[in-house]
Amino acid sequence: MQTYIYKLFEFFIIFIIIPISFVLDYSYVIKMLIGFVGFFYVIFVLLKVEGNQFKIAKGLHWRLFWKRTIAKLTVIIVLTTIYVWLFDQSNLFSVVLDKPLKWLAVLFIYSFFSVYPQELVFRTFYFQRYENIFKSKSLQIFINAIVFSLAHLFFKNTLVLVLTFFGGLLFALTFKKNKSTLLVSIEHAVYGCWLFTVGMGNMLGFPT
Repeated sequence: MQTYIYKLFEFFIIFIIIPISFVLDYSYVIKMLIGFVGFFYVIFVLLKVEGNQFKIAKGLHWRLFWKRTIAKLTVIIVLTTIYVWLFDQSNLFSVVLDKPLKWLAVLFIYSFFSVYPQELVFRTFYFQRYENIFKSKSLQIFINAIVFSLAHLFFKNTLVLVLTFFGGLLFALTFKKNKSTLLVSIEHAVYGCWLFTVGMGNMLGFPT
């Protein structure tokens, strides 16, 4: 399972073939089954092949992390608020104002049951498994952003692909700096929860 050819084949199946297949019109049950099988395969490889123990890394620079995350979040808040106000004003903060309990419930479920699994696959697995294949750091980050965007192809929305590409760049950079699934999951959750809060939830598949 450690050969170069095997890893390339594995990468192609997990990050290219499966996401593209989800755009096709076939049973959602089969799609979910493929997703679960793929996820458990990733967990198996992380544990049994890559030797990942899922421990919180020591010596994390929390203050610097929050400083950078808040700075980036501020820019995201300004840009997305302007966008929703200009193009979708009726949804601006509509969920948090009209359905606060649902808003809180979705934020919790999204953060723990969507964000963390995504980061295990797209950051932890990707960088541990393919770092020796894509040897250039810039290439690793760029390809990571591409495949993260590709994973959202089933939304069939150009803006979603653009947002997830740039999100993928931010998350990849954070992971490369910190080597921490926890920190990148927190960052991912913060930005995603904000997009839902500001009124872009429908576009990104959040229940509203």
